[in-house]
Amino acid sequence: MLSNRLSVLAVLPLLGATALAHAADIKGSKDHPALGRFAGATIAAYKVTSFDEAILPNAPIEDDHNPKVLKTEGKITYISYRIPGDKSALEITRNYEQALAKSEFKVLFQCANDACGNRFAGYVHNMNKVAPTGFGDASFGPPHRAILAQRTNAQGTTTVFLHVMEASTSGNGGAYVYEQVVDGQAMQTGQVQLLDAPALQKALQSDGKVALYGVYFDTDKATLKPESKAQLDQMAQLLKTAPALKVFIVGHTDNQGQFARNQELSQQRADAVAKALSSQYGIAAGRLSGKGVASLAPIASNDAEPGRAKNRRVELVLQ
Repeated sequence: MLSNRLSVLAVLPLLGATALAHAADIKGSKDHPALGRFAGATIAAYKVTSFDEAILPNAPIEDDHNPKVLKTEGKITYISYRIPGDKSALEITRNYEQALAKSEFKVLFQCANDACGNRFAGYVHNMNKVAPTGFGDASFGPPHRAILAQRTNAQGTTTVFLHVMEASTSGNGGAYVYEQVVDGQAMQTGQVQLLDAPALQKALQSDGKVALYGVYFDTDKATLKPESKAQLDQMAQLLKTAPALKVFIVGHTDNQGQFARNQELSQQRADAVAKALSSQYGIAAGRLSGKGVASLAPIASNDAEPGRAKNRRVELVLQ
């Protein structure tokens, strides 16, 4: 049976098979199973995260505060490759394009040089939003090209982002490939402590609000996921045992992406929770008021994913 692995050695002579050992790679690193490397490349940086949100450029970037991005979740593999010699960004990119097409990836976005926008490379490597700190290389650029591609099959959805840069005039020689692969998968649930009705009541009495992390949505969507039911059950129980209680349901996001979209999304999510409590549990709609505040009320730094995860939440607030 043919594998879905992007076995680029069979596609093009300039891309090497991932099964081979590469002595110059950093310890513990390896190619992603879906994507081979350009011939002669070595891994200079490597990281795998079991489940996280990826934010990937989906258009040229002129303003790094409001970029158009693709948000996706799953297991994320980050790899930085160095390629010695005189290979151009164009030659490297063309090889990857053909290999991606051979393995049935669809290109969602690609750009080259000025067409990527003045802030593209800075957003990818210097903002800690795409590439992790330490994965960029200041001695590379400006000739550069990028590809965002995606494939969906029986194994799920795989998203690939590639940023290819030539050496700058400062003189490292060679080229650099930043690769990020997201394997869409269900996250491990049950890791957040469920707040039962007495705990919710206690928090509201002491603090006037309570943050809920057991309410789940898909990335950039406002449809409640089935695993939210346990927390919704406890919210409904609280409201039924305290019939005079009125609450704001407040949606919060991190600061990634465009503020206007985050404002809209946070409002939609707050309304979705209010609607579920009213339609599924019989709570009077007049006792519930949904409000979306986007990233205006963070409780942690948005500079890194652990803080952003805390900021993405739904809160109950006493009216």
